[in-house]
Amino acid sequence: MPYFLFLSPNPENMHSEILQTIKSSVSVKEKILNDSQLLKTLELAVELIVDCYKAGGKVLFCGNGGSAADAQHLAAELSGRFYFDRPPLQAEAMHVNSSFVTAVANDYGFDFVFARMIEAWGKEGDILVALSTSGQSKNIITAVNSAISKQMKVIGFTGASGGKINDLCHLMIRVPSEDTPRVQESHILLGHIICEHVEKILFPR
Repeated sequence: MPYFLFLSPNPENMHSEILQTIKSSVSVKEKILNDSQLLKTLELAVELIVDCYKAGGKVLFCGNGGSAADAQHLAAELSGRFYFDRPPLQAEAMHVNSSFVTAVANDYGFDFVFARMIEAWGKEGDILVALSTSGQSKNIITAVNSAISKQMKVIGFTGASGGKINDLCHLMIRVPSEDTPRVQESHILLGHIICEHVEKILFPR
């Protein structure tokens, strides 16, 4: 089978653009490094999740699109393992049951796909981690309100503005950018940091 190599009409421009994308990603992370309030919130998120697990609670994640992938990724780090073998922690991304999601979307509307599961699974003392680059997604807002009504704690992951969930969540981890790819890259970095320290505290070696 022939192999075709398609080159940009201007390879130098592509190279320059790739470098600029990487620099933009690094720049956002440098802003995070220098944001003492964000770093303190990250520590508080670790403490909140540790306390939840010590009390027998669980952590639920929700997000759309790339944020859904991030939600599933981070839930797996807790329920599986991160750096070393240890007992699993109860964590789940709420979109993974496609039959449930499509049934609820069909019967109640897509705005309720996460809230409906929180109504079924959530209990006082549990945590919802809500990922939304804009903080404006209706199904995320509905999920946050549902979690609050169940006396759950809510940790929001958003871009710089925080959107409509900014004033609803107990903790807000706002990445200092409004560029969706850069925000999502940072969400995984910050989520990994949380998972690492939750594991380290709950399972000291």
